Amino acid sequence: MTAIAETLVVVPMLRDRFPDLLDNYGYLFRAGDRVVSVDAARAAPLLEAAEAQGWTITDILLTHHHPDHVDGVAGIVEATGAQVWGAAADAHRLPALDHALAPGDSIEIGGATARVWDVSGHTIGHIAFLFDGIAFTGDSLMVGGCGRLFEGTPAQMHASLAQFADLSDGTLIASGHEYTQTNLAFALSLEPDNPALISRKTEVDAMRAGGRPTVPSPLGLERDTNPFLRAHDPALKAATDTTGAPDVDTFAAARRAKDAF
Repeated sequence: MTAIAETLVVVPMLRDRFPDLLDNYGYLFRAGDRVVSVDAARAAPLLEAAEAQGWTITDILLTHHHPDHVDGVAGIVEATGAQVWGAAADAHRLPALDHALAPGDSIEIGGATARVWDVSGHTIGHIAFLFDGIAFTGDSLMVGGCGRLFEGTPAQMHASLAQFADLSDGTLIASGHEYTQTNLAFALSLEPDNPALISRKTEVDAMRAGGRPTVPSPLGLERDTNPFLRAHDPALKAATDTTGAPDVDTFAAARRAKDAF
């Protein structure tokens, strides 16, 4: 387990306070003398989770501009003076940035280094933060699925997710929502005989019944069960009627099917 993963706190939004955000997650981790929040749907749950650890949030990393990822930024900044990091290309839609980032940048926070990737598709200008052993992916690569294409094209999202091919199976994927049960139900509609998928759905159902988050998830498991990383697989091509077609066409067909699921 990486140093960041050892300190990682997964922060669900609270049903009694924020009924519009039942499935959002935020993340907190400690790096040296810094405490980092990844996205911030609401300030209160993140501030309370940090306080419970004896931490004060010093930095907020933003993956994209949607309100359910940024609405808590102002409250955290007001309470802690935290610095805000986000994409320069999306700055006009983000809260005020202290650090404007471009794809390919390498950033250091508290001795922890992250690469900044463009993962456009869900939105244009969406970024991911790749630390050692853990990727904060927002609504791009999601556990069991990928984000809906509100602004980008299937080709853009397929290219965004293709970047993950070079990462190790043990890399943790920390995405922004608790969508895993629905995502896996869709995946099973395409691959009902996939044993890894069948086993995973059973495990995820038990986790959710116990109130446990299904994020983050190891990338190796995603490769075995996430249809949006499996567009090369003959079973996915057959299920989407794209046998013989380029992988991007299989990806697009799967995304259309998910939109209608």
